[in-house]
Amino acid sequence: MATGNIFSQTTQALFYNYKQLPIQRMLDFDFLCGRQTPSVAGIINPGSEGFQKLFFGQEEIAIPVHSTIEAAAAAHPTADVFINFASFRSAAASSLSALQQPTIRVVAIIAEGVPESDAKHLIAYARSNNKVIIGPATVGGIQAGAFKIGDTAGTIDNIIACKLYRPGSVGFVSKSGGMSNEMYNTIARVTDGIYEGIAIGGDVFPGSTLSDHVLRFNNIPQVKMMVVLGELGGTDEYSLVDALKEGKVNKPVVAWVSGTCARLFKSEVQFGHAGAKSGGDMESAQGKNQALRDAGAVVPDSYEAFETSIKETFQKLVEEGKIDPVTEVTPPPIPEDLNIAIKSGKVRAPTHIISTISDDRGEEPCYAGVPMSTIIEKGYGVGDVISLLWFKRSLPRYCTQFIEICVMLCADHGPCVSGAHNTIVTARAGKDLVSSLVSGLLTIGPRFGGAIDDAARYFKDACDRGLTPYEFVEGMKKKGIRVPGIGHRIKSRDNRDKRVQLLQKYAHTHFPSVKYMEYAVQVETYTLSKANNLVLNVDGAIGSLFLDLLAGSGMFTKAEIDDIVNIGYLNGLFVLARSIGFIGHTFDQKRLKQPLYRHPWEDVLYTK
Repeated sequence: MATGNIFSQTTQALFYNYKQLPIQRMLDFDFLCGRQTPSVAGIINPGSEGFQKLFFGQEEIAIPVHSTIEAAAAAHPTADVFINFASFRSAAASSLSALQQPTIRVVAIIAEGVPESDAKHLIAYARSNNKVIIGPATVGGIQAGAFKIGDTAGTIDNIIACKLYRPGSVGFVSKSGGMSNEMYNTIARVTDGIYEGIAIGGDVFPGSTLSDHVLRFNNIPQVKMMVVLGELGGTDEYSLVDALKEGKVNKPVVAWVSGTCARLFKSEVQFGHAGAKSGGDMESAQGKNQALRDAGAVVPDSYEAFETSIKETFQKLVEEGKIDPVTEVTPPPIPEDLNIAIKSGKVRAPTHIISTISDDRGEEPCYAGVPMSTIIEKGYGVGDVISLLWFKRSLPRYCTQFIEICVMLCADHGPCVSGAHNTIVTARAGKDLVSSLVSGLLTIGPRFGGAIDDAARYFKDACDRGLTPYEFVEGMKKKGIRVPGIGHRIKSRDNRDKRVQLLQKYAHTHFPSVKYMEYAVQVETYTLSKANNLVLNVDGAIGSLFLDLLAGSGMFTKAEIDDIVNIGYLNGLFVLARSIGFIGHTFDQKRLKQPLYRHPWEDVLYTK
């Protein structure tokens, strides 16, 4: 066991099992104390590597993350404290691994419930190798103005109230982490504050004992008196009794063993800690308090009088000239986290993204205000989900079914069209699904599948202005613009596109009005008089019929319809639908294990 200080202003630690809040609290304490370097040198997260961003005062810093204890210890040879936030299941193995590192001197085990046989093995290894274990089942420890472990002493407000940002003259050791926070406050009220405080943990077999730390404190010149808070159960306090009787401690010790109320119960009582149960008079709080009193410790008659005993002991040392007055310092303010400042109403900050279509903040995600459970329970289909996420409203069933029909009809058009061809070539090059899909999607545009919005835009403008098909087509010709939605490389007057016919049939049956589709058909009649293949294609059919859906449903204003057309909603329908086919082509090529595609040279015209 160490014989003096185990921490200092330059102590650095390795933190096992990343926890953002306790690490940030350590760094905030560092800043409060005026440390030049962060006390957390590295983080160990099994299976992960990289960096974690945290704050050191106003500055954002990146702390290295290592996947193993060995790698972290090798990368940070000056870090000699290991703070173990592993669960009780893995705390023993990871702690032993840390103790085996030559650079590690102190291991703090936070977990409760570490098996007693494992704890005994760790203790034996640590003592034989002159290393210190704090815990298991501990909150940790603190050296005022220098270093603290994890959540020790709680919030920054509590740390400031307890004057832990600068060293005092009192060495404190306790079994309880919660009571440590209470005692830091008590000691700060009636003395010049803590020099070092340790919570050894409440398990039956702590890695270090009350007397271990009292003997350390006795060898630290800055510590002028010791305060000890024990509890009923076990015999740990008697090692301190022996040390006092043997004259190993020459500084005042003020002690109290809690649990005196246990005698009020008729049967044995188990308190919160695993070791906090009385097995007889010797393990009772009354028996321990009397033994400590007889050995020379200052022991009050009750916990309520504990503070007074501490105060009187401290004042006596001051009167004897053994304690010099502490120069008070004003600690720097810790910058407040933005989210905390916003919640408290101290600041306001602009948001970075606006979303009106979905919300995942509640118990379940919502699409346009409709909970996910409602979507499933009411049997909504893909068309209904599209209507919520794209149009922010629940459209009538005939509208959502039309959307689904469009998706089904446009899902694929064979392997020869440009998008499918690109997807196939990319998949055969060994690329992944996303790459293959994107290569196909990038071909969608004015010449392939991207004419739905333009068809809707031009048909709507011409129809709303009352242009005849002749005026519309000839006007487009004078502008040098091909009529979107008209013409096909294969289909013709005598070989109509079945998809167009199915869409038209559905609209005639279910739509309240097909004004724009009828206008598109009149335009087709005129263009067919010019050429046999200038038929209404699927882009034109969907574009005109979507105008009828938007206008006929009565759920959209004229401005909203114009926005939908101009933004590109209708091309989005083709992109969504054709993605299904592109994904299918990718899987097909992978399933068939097709080799790299090379275009045949005989299909290329080589010319100068």
